[in-house]
Amino acid sequence: MVARSPRSFYEFFAGGGMARVGLGPDWSCLFANDMDAKKAAAYRVNFGEDDLVEGDIASLTGDDLPGTADLAWASFPCQDLSLAGLGGGLEGARSGTVFAFWRLIRDLADEGRAPRLIALENVCGALTSRGGGDFARLCQAFVEAGYGFGALVIDARRFTPQSRPRLFLVGARDDLEPPATLVGDTPEAMFHPPALTRAVTGLPVELRQAHRWWRLEPPRGRGPSLADILDLDDAALARSRLGASRTARLIALMSETQRRRLATLQAQGGRHVGAVFRRTRRGPDGIARQRAEARFDGLAGCLRTPGGGSSRQLLLEVEGPRIDARRLTPRETARLMGLPDSYRLPAREADALHLTGDGVAAPVVAHLARGLFEPLLEAVTAGDRAVRPRDLAPAFVREPSPLAGA
Repeated sequence: MVARSPRSFYEFFAGGGMARVGLGPDWSCLFANDMDAKKAAAYRVNFGEDDLVEGDIASLTGDDLPGTADLAWASFPCQDLSLAGLGGGLEGARSGTVFAFWRLIRDLADEGRAPRLIALENVCGALTSRGGGDFARLCQAFVEAGYGFGALVIDARRFTPQSRPRLFLVGARDDLEPPATLVGDTPEAMFHPPALTRAVTGLPVELRQAHRWWRLEPPRGRGPSLADILDLDDAALARSRLGASRTARLIALMSETQRRRLATLQAQGGRHVGAVFRRTRRGPDGIARQRAEARFDGLAGCLRTPGGGSSRQLLLEVEGPRIDARRLTPRETARLMGLPDSYRLPAREADALHLTGDGVAAPVVAHLARGLFEPLLEAVTAGDRAVRPRDLAPAFVREPSPLAGA
């Protein structure tokens, strides 16, 4: 039997290539793009020079994109859509770069090279930004480019010990017919939460008609807890510790309820690991005060970039009478994003934290690939449709990520 090439993809706003990690060896990257020099450097260290074009997506044309890809992936900037951001929506300079992506898709369509599938990823704030108008514009872009589409919200907590819900808009070209097993008649609670169903219900009728309720199997097994991904590197841990006085100040910022909980954990014995954020809260007197809030449910809060508009997440380790606070190490943040330890992070801590905090969780991409992208493409192969520009690859055996929950 003659081996065939893997399925292929373009990765836009690629960052450090986390979508590429998630897609895995079943998929071949034809082209990747990012304008951030430090992220591009991390991409090259991990994947080589051949596929990446560093620079502004607005400067690209269809001629820059080789071949015909099965999938175009775009984790476009979230800053103007995030609840912690500036609120500019798709009119903002950063999140608005998604329209440069759609211009490239139109260029490819004009050349008969439109990808079969398109996936956009962003924060869930895109559902409500500018009163739902931005979500409608994203959906309209799919329809105008000739794609039926569906929206899903997937929380990385189902795969890694991080609470990180994200919106995924997945489009299939209009000349592809999804099998009935991949499309439901109604939303399913796990991947179509109330905020998403409200956003879809609020779309104009012509967009609702193009929307599909993608069906995706729930992840199998149970993912790791926060304690399972902790760094064991003594030097990294030493650099991350706050010390006794700063730990005491952090505990002093907690409410009485939180401090009682700490005392209960100390009395229980054993080792307990929680994640802590410092937030500004208004008390009953109306005065805003900084508070430290800890969670000990086995999950970290959502990773953010060092300049992401919120304080840096900390870890609190409780073991008997001992309480230590420290920062997450770069390797721990990478594990929270589902990256293998073989993934090479930037040497400078701030650059590593920016890279991981601004990425897409790789096991979520893997789950979408196995559960939606690949079945869609296999259905095209089985039907021997004339629109297929080339043969598709058989599925290779993917080495499962230890954080994939599979």
